[in-house]
Amino acid sequence: MTPDRIAIETAAARIAPYVRHTPVIRLAAGDLGLAVPATLKLELLQHAGSFKPRGAFNRILSAREAGVLPSAGVIAASGGNHGAAVAFAARALGLTAEIFVPQHTPESKRARIEQEGARLVRGGETYFEALAASRARQAESGAMEVHAYDHADVLAGQGTTAMEFEADAPELTHVLVATGGGGLIGGMAAWFASRIKVVSVEPVNCPTLHHALAAGRPVEAPVGGLAADALGARQVGALMFPIAQAHVSAAVLVSDAAIAAAQKVLWRQMRLVAEPGGATALAALLSGAWVPPPGARVGVLVCGANTDPALVSA
Repeated sequence: MTPDRIAIETAAARIAPYVRHTPVIRLAAGDLGLAVPATLKLELLQHAGSFKPRGAFNRILSAREAGVLPSAGVIAASGGNHGAAVAFAARALGLTAEIFVPQHTPESKRARIEQEGARLVRGGETYFEALAASRARQAESGAMEVHAYDHADVLAGQGTTAMEFEADAPELTHVLVATGGGGLIGGMAAWFASRIKVVSVEPVNCPTLHHALAAGRPVEAPVGGLAADALGARQVGALMFPIAQAHVSAAVLVSDAAIAAAQKVLWRQMRLVAEPGGATALAALLSGAWVPPPGARVGVLVCGANTDPALVSA
């Protein structure tokens, strides 16, 4: 079952006591070197440093409402941000959490997961190996899986980002969103339902949705490069893909150099520390990988901050 606007409105009410309504900032043409005005939603200021708590809280709270949340707590596989979010949500709700991460997860993200009180397990070289290891453990423990992107409650929770963005910036005609496994863009596109055009932005080294849309179905794609820890899903989720086919207007790719440049711009001109995945959507606008049509009123989601600040400010 894919989420609709009612499911997203329900999710927003459910998670409101636990998540931040993150701010927007309007930039004039010329600000940050932009050719056009743009409105940034600063979701990097969300709890746990990314948008991910929205989906995590909605998944867990929905299960609790339905009476199906096990006493064994929750378990998840993650490149880093989702794990931090699940750990944060579990601690807030008095649950135990076990998080499986691949070997390439940065130390800053591993530390954040452990700081939230979760048990951290390194579960292979890739996200999908970590996912397999987490599912083997889940079969033993009886904990509830909180999937990073391929679950209706997770999609609906991430869709609340779009609900907020539209409420705070109703003039928008286009919104740029970084894409990994597709939970965020799937939820946001479900909310906007083509009333506002959604543009997917991915690194050239993680072209998961770009390849899937070209093939007409989810397919395996390469995983690598600067933002792989956040955007490095090998294949987009089955639940989000029909939403993307119907409501994602374009899928563009940006280089690692463009992503790094966007990180530097956010730091030098706004004193915002964005991780590579968090700066990827802005990179499309700054680099010209996506050129807005005449009259467009553009929104950009800055979606994550979990990185070593020294890597951005150097």
